[in-house]
Amino acid sequence: MGGAALAAASWSARSYASIVGANDRVKVGVVGCGDRMRSALIPAMLQHAKELNFEFVAVSDIWNRRREEGAAYVQKLSGSAVDPVRNNDELYARKDVDAVLVATADFQHALHGVEAVNAGRDAYVEKPTAHTMEDARAFRAAVHKTGRIVQVGTQRRSTPSYQKAYEYIQSGKFGDIVMVEMTWNVNQPGRWRRPDVVPLLKEEDTDWKRYLMNRPAAPFDARKYLEFRLFWPYSSGIPDQWLVHQIDTVHWFTGLPHPRSVVANGGIYLWKDGRQNWDTMTAVFDYGPLDDLSKGFQVQYTSRFTNSAGGVKELYYSNGGMLDMSKQTVTSTGGLSARSAAEMKMQPNLLESFSLSEKVETVSTDANTGVHGDPETSANMRNWMECVRSRKTPNASIEAGYSHSIALCMNIAAIQTGEKVTFDDKTQQVLAGGKVYA
Repeated sequence: MGGAALAAASWSARSYASIVGANDRVKVGVVGCGDRMRSALIPAMLQHAKELNFEFVAVSDIWNRRREEGAAYVQKLSGSAVDPVRNNDELYARKDVDAVLVATADFQHALHGVEAVNAGRDAYVEKPTAHTMEDARAFRAAVHKTGRIVQVGTQRRSTPSYQKAYEYIQSGKFGDIVMVEMTWNVNQPGRWRRPDVVPLLKEEDTDWKRYLMNRPAAPFDARKYLEFRLFWPYSSGIPDQWLVHQIDTVHWFTGLPHPRSVVANGGIYLWKDGRQNWDTMTAVFDYGPLDDLSKGFQVQYTSRFTNSAGGVKELYYSNGGMLDMSKQTVTSTGGLSARSAAEMKMQPNLLESFSLSEKVETVSTDANTGVHGDPETSANMRNWMECVRSRKTPNASIEAGYSHSIALCMNIAAIQTGEKVTFDDKTQQVLAGGKVYA
């Protein structure tokens, strides 16, 4: 961290005394103004900005094109001018930035989160929280040390139907979870590709060294900058992008901190476009009490880019039926029938069917830009904004982010080693084949 950021940290500690519990306007900076920031986070914050008295004041992006376009974009949507700044050192040197939204490359989230909280700013940080345990531990430690309000971008935790499902499972009415099946299937050769934008990025227009942060030195590569989801060590692809959203609900619904073990298989079976990360993956996670291996359940996770059948699903099974988060229903599907129960002189076990869905206000579409946010992100953003004022712990806390990071790191280790992967709670390290996985 630069000296300017350290100076900003001491300023922010003083300034928050007047912000917390007051009606002073919370001034927000943007860190990384790419697709996710523009299409979701900015519209989500603006939906609640007037009511909760928040405003954007600056856009930080190391690519001059995104920096200037981002500032113009925010001004167009908000009606107020914002300043483009070259990097986060310049952003945190400002005295008018109280909090930040972070939506940068997958591998940068934890590192940018550390920068933000150490500079005394609250932060909304996109998922995944981290795909290395070193970065995950550093981010969690920094949040605990500084006491900043951090919301992770796993927005299911602020979604009413998921909150209702959590309460139902916690009530015991669902019964013990015996299996979870999750899928995320698309048929999109262009997913995570940016062929029209890649030629526009020139090395002299950005800061490649700053982009790499703590990753190994490498020659400038516009694809790895803009299509980072396809290339390790900038992303693991499917696990970084999709697994964390869904596996996070397992941790939330059960209270379990991480899997007991993970195995994975897959490959690049169809889209031979230079990518390094798989286009198809199956992973199997074992969950249960860490001190009682006689109890537990399996999570089967499948994802492919090559055929969209099955779509996105999250199916929780108990002996009495199924909780289907894709349809937002609880049914007796697959439950223990009277006939099968009678064979063993048992009582049938069939759940009562009901809907988990609630009417959720959607984010309005901006008439000038056509941009709209999704209701889940809007709810998660609002929860963070309210917590910035109340200083309460947000729904998707750093602990939630740390837990999904463990599952993610275990999945990556299983992909890269082909071994059965476990986790050492004492050392907080991932083990592949019984050996520490760096």
